[in-house]
Amino acid sequence: MSGNNITPDRTEPELNGAADHHVYGGEDPAGSDVMQTAAIAGAAQGIAETASTAGALEVHALACAAGRRTVVADLSFSIQAGETIGIVGPNGAGKSTLLRTLAGVRRPVRGRVMVNGQVLHEMSSRRRARMVAMVGQDERPPADLRAGEVVALGLTPYLPPWGAGSPLEQQAVHDALATVDLTGFADRPVHRLSGGERQRVLLARALVQNTPVLLLDEPTNHLDITHRLELLALTRTLRRTVIMALHDLTLADRYCDRILVLHNGVAHPLAAPAVALAPEVVDAVFGVRALRVPHPDTGEPHLLITPR
Repeated sequence: MSGNNITPDRTEPELNGAADHHVYGGEDPAGSDVMQTAAIAGAAQGIAETASTAGALEVHALACAAGRRTVVADLSFSIQAGETIGIVGPNGAGKSTLLRTLAGVRRPVRGRVMVNGQVLHEMSSRRRARMVAMVGQDERPPADLRAGEVVALGLTPYLPPWGAGSPLEQQAVHDALATVDLTGFADRPVHRLSGGERQRVLLARALVQNTPVLLLDEPTNHLDITHRLELLALTRTLRRTVIMALHDLTLADRYCDRILVLHNGVAHPLAAPAVALAPEVVDAVFGVRALRVPHPDTGEPHLLITPR
């Protein structure tokens, strides 16, 4: 599919990597044509400059489960609108489970998540998809779609079922692809993209969704060093609240306003990087040494990780 109709028929239920976000079935109509047009126009006018107002997020006494096993419990914190938050922890600590709960994909065992004062898990699927966008870890879009079609799925919460593509929609898709350095990729089949290119296509889909909160699960997976740094720098310009799980402690330290450390089923208090990743914390949680040293050129502090 190409030309003036880059958007597939809207039978694809998976929005922002969430298989259980069903936006059809008659619940929560898309709203007026004016609302739809304004939302798409906002995305088409430049992702970084016109993103929806960043959202505040609050977590109250939250417990999250993977299957029947509770992996994180008694979690409470507040995130201010516009913050970039990192979630770190050893493998199996519950980072992905927490993100999927914050996205509304998983229901909490107990507790609640609130976005801009509204309980996330009480919203309809379509309403949630206008509040929170998520890019999952190792998410694979359908191989028979083109890159532009995958990105256009991010506009689904603003369109009526079976809505057709439009020039305005195409512009939003092309702008989102340009933001992630994929200009000209709209007609590329997904199965011909590299792992890093697919990751950036999925990020473009989340950007065009234009939500107050953006959740990223290991967003630097498969990216080369240039695009890894560019992506994390981009998160600082989006005028929305960004919450991302990261394995690389040095990147979390450099690009996040505050960091949440998960370990043994509990969370350390959400804190600034220098506190959250203090040497004694890094040693106890990750079993490595951490030293904060000044960069020889800029003088800015950088986290240096070495074996014990």
